[in-house]
This record gives sequence, C-alpha cells and structure tokens, in this order.
Amino acid sequence: MMRKVKLQMQLSIDGYVAGHNGEMDWMSWNWSDDIKKYVSDLTGPVDTILLGRNMTGGFISHWKTITNNPEDPEYLFARKFYDTPKVAFSKKLKASDDEVKAWDNTTLATGDLSREIERLKNQSGNDIIVYGGATFVSNLIKQNLIDEYQLFINPVVIGKGLSIFNGRDERLNLKLISATPFDCGIVALAYSKG
Repeated sequence: MMRKVKLQMQLSIDGYVAGHNGEMDWMSWNWSDDIKKYVSDLTGPVDTILLGRNMTGGFISHWKTITNNPEDPEYLFARKFYDTPKVAFSKKLKASDDEVKAWDNTTLATGDLSREIERLKNQSGNDIIVYGGATFVSNLIKQNLIDEYQLFINPVVIGKGLSIFNGRDERLNLKLISATPFDCGIVALAYSKG
C-alpha cells in the first residue's frame, strides 16, 4: 500500500496562507489543548516531512531551538518535527552546499517533483506530511500530489495575500473527512481526493 501525502496548513477564512508581503501575524498560535491533541494524533504516524527550500532553514532552526528547552510547552512537538527525517525540495541547491549541510536530519530532492513524490510514496514507511512553503505547496496541488488536506482555518479575514490554490488550471474535487472546531477558534477541515 502506498504512503499518503498529507498537507497541514493554516489558512485565513478567505483562503490565504500568508499576507500580501508574506505576513503571518494573523495566525492563531495560542492553541488550546484540543487542537494540540489533534495535531499530535495527525503527526504521530508520520515518518517523513516534506518542505520547500525557502521554508527548510527556518523550520529546522525553530524546532531545534525548542528541543534545547524541555520546559517549553511545544517541546514534544519540537522533538517530533526536529527528529523526523525531512526532505527539502530545490532545483538550485546541491547536497554539498553549506546551507544544505546545516540542515539536520534532512535530505535534498532536486529531481522532477512528481517523480520524487512518487518515489517517496512507494518506499516503505508511514504517512508523509507537507508543511510548505506556499510556492512548493502550490506546485504539489497543481500536480495533484496531495492525498489528504488538513486545512486549519483561522478566524480572520486578511483581504489579500498568498494562496496555495492559484496554480490549478482544473477543478479539484475533494471529499470531506471531518470538520473539527477547537476552543482557540480554529476549525480543522480534513479532505481527501474526491
């Protein structure tokens, strides 16, 4: 059985993943215990994280810093995200580049996106999760490479910004798996390919 590629992404009510200039200050990070459990259950069986090149350095650095402080409330998430093997996608970087060498527990994928994803899905293992960035995720959506969408809708309208769905030329039919409201105001909408 093939591994599933799951996207976990925060969006505004009007469908943006970042403001016009990349702002993310509108996202709710004061998460309630119920959403923390949901994310823990979602990421528990995951054994591979996919990232676009622009997001990789900040993602690794953020979670690595938290792993140094076991008292931090995000420590268990940090351990999971830092310790899980990651694949960073880039057409420009080489494995020998200093930037890539600094990415702990991360391999570089430089080939055709669709072929690389299919190769990963056909390997033995558990689910694969995608965290971004916006351009990388847009390319995955455009090529229909996401099996499950976990969209965390924040209670805010930002008016304009970056969308992950702009690159699709055709309609994408999805099937609702669940809609889960959380005490912090976020609603998780889970969809599979229709």
